[in-house]
Amino acid sequence: MTDASAHALVVAGLSGGAGKSVVSVGLAAYWRSRGKTVAPFKKGPDYIDAGWLHSGAGRECRNLDPYLMTEERIRDSFLSHLDGADIGLVEGNRGLYDGVTAHGGYSTAELAMMLELPVILVVNCTKMTRTVASLVLGVTQFEKDLKIGGVILNQVATGRQQRIITEAVEHYTDVKVLGAMPRLKHDIFPMRHLGMIPYQEYDGTSEALDYLVDVVRDNLDIDAIENTAVPVVQRTESTEIVDRKRGARQDVTIGVIQDVAFQFYYPENLEALERCGATLVSINALEDEELPPLDGLYIGGGFPETSAQLLSENRRFRESVKEEAENGLPVYAECGGLIYLGRELVIDGCGYPLVGLFDVCFGMERKPQAHGYSIFTATSENPFYPVGFQAKGHEFRYSTVLDWGGRSDELTLKMERGTGFVDGYDGLSKYNVLALYTHVHAEGTPEWAEFFVERCWCRKQERL
Repeated sequence: MTDASAHALVVAGLSGGAGKSVVSVGLAAYWRSRGKTVAPFKKGPDYIDAGWLHSGAGRECRNLDPYLMTEERIRDSFLSHLDGADIGLVEGNRGLYDGVTAHGGYSTAELAMMLELPVILVVNCTKMTRTVASLVLGVTQFEKDLKIGGVILNQVATGRQQRIITEAVEHYTDVKVLGAMPRLKHDIFPMRHLGMIPYQEYDGTSEALDYLVDVVRDNLDIDAIENTAVPVVQRTESTEIVDRKRGARQDVTIGVIQDVAFQFYYPENLEALERCGATLVSINALEDEELPPLDGLYIGGGFPETSAQLLSENRRFRESVKEEAENGLPVYAECGGLIYLGRELVIDGCGYPLVGLFDVCFGMERKPQAHGYSIFTATSENPFYPVGFQAKGHEFRYSTVLDWGGRSDELTLKMERGTGFVDGYDGLSKYNVLALYTHVHAEGTPEWAEFFVERCWCRKQERL
């Protein structure tokens, strides 16, 4: 144990779209601009908001998910990743009390109470004044063990509206208003699907962050917000994590495709592979001519549809992926990676040939085809999960299966919760390849990295 050296808080909203991401990223960027070290965290399995928090803080954002992770692992991750930080900022997801159950299980409120952190509530004030006070009052009385440290008003149109809301909130509740974000003339973050587009795809990231720093500085009471944060006693990594490091294998090289098309990786997953002894090599499927010498390949999620033409045009690289997979290279592919290993992706009637390892044609829909938590059980042999192994995960996709000649009983993972590939199953498996729609988190499923590296190690030994 070490002395407390960081303070922390949670930023939450009454609902999705309340403005908590604008406030969270803005605060992170502001504190960073003032020389503070910010440790960002995102509640839930989100990649995109976490990416923007990373860009604002200049430090990897960690996911804290009570559904995917145990309380012990959440605490370990939170406390260990506060190391060296001045302030820890946890952005919630959806509404403050929204969870998987009617009792708020796995909600942002539950996470805040688990970590004993105060909540700053962001309220979208569009076309409201005194009603905001009633909402804040209800929030404070709904869960007595939760500390609401303050309120930030968002989408405020006029000074008069801000004054009335502030007076009403502070008259009817014990909660202070810590500032008001004005109604902005344009969207700071570009939007797509259910939220922001990844910062990696946006050319104006730096300008957006600079603008947010100015907005936060001019409209929020930074001193009061900092005084709301509570001191946190940091600690080193858990004994279990240290033991896993000690027992790590060495000299296994895993390629990770990281480019504009494939960007959805939990940093914890990459670190878990390294803890197990893997050396990671970053690969660009849009520009690289072929795969380098590897013992394994990890293809994460992303938006391959936005780069479909470039992915298709890089024919030599696609061929090298297929060739290496057919020669036994262990490949783990999630969501966008699954699509990439298919035969073709059809967008607006135009087909783009892809790797072709699996004879599947994918298409894109306007509405989500799967969105939420999932659970799968391995029901047949595959390269990575033993039969009977169960894991929790997350699905987020707009893609759909247009054509597949296989049968659901050929798939290796049964969905206990979620959609999967087809008919309640997930996990296309061939050679040493497993491709699935479900994303897993290494802090929730620590065996994932161990299975992956073990498969790579075995393949390496076979080739010696």
